[in-house]
Amino acid sequence: MFYRIEMGEMKMNLQRASKTLSYLLRHCREPLYIDLDGGWAAVDEIVSVLQTKYRGFNRELLARIVATDEKGRYSYDAEGERIRANQGHSIPGVVIEMEEPEPPELLYHGTAERFLPSILSKGLLPMGRQFVHLSADVPTAVKVGSRHGAPAVLAVEAGRFVADGHTLKRSENGVWQAQAVPAEYLHLLKD
Repeated sequence: MFYRIEMGEMKMNLQRASKTLSYLLRHCREPLYIDLDGGWAAVDEIVSVLQTKYRGFNRELLARIVATDEKGRYSYDAEGERIRANQGHSIPGVVIEMEEPEPPELLYHGTAERFLPSILSKGLLPMGRQFVHLSADVPTAVKVGSRHGAPAVLAVEAGRFVADGHTLKRSENGVWQAQAVPAEYLHLLKD
């Protein structure tokens, strides 16, 4: 997502504002803007913080970021007065309610090729986040893996994983999550 908004003589890069929003709602510990129970933050407070960095930032621009985010990272509450990141938190103790539907037999994890030896040995670990993220389709996993270098995609035996007593949850934007996935459930997909 890349937008430049013309506002008189000022230009605002919404991609940078979106990255700052992601930091505030997922990783910022001091000050802590979110409520640990649900990960919600007051919209007015977040807009105020973003205004200090991006002059002219307002609720409408925040709504544009939320509406156009291709991964559906953010959600508003029913009243539109609170906002949260749907997943990806590194702040300990954040609890986001997620559904636990029956998963498909296979889910996918995109990563960079250089991480494969460690993953195939140790499994998927959250690496500073609360959960490992899994995709419902290969193209999404390729896109995720491409962010970190030459992509590699792992198939995750989600059905067997859950049948063996592990938990998989799905966030509001459709991202599947597990606390960790042992290597025995992973298979490297070849081109």
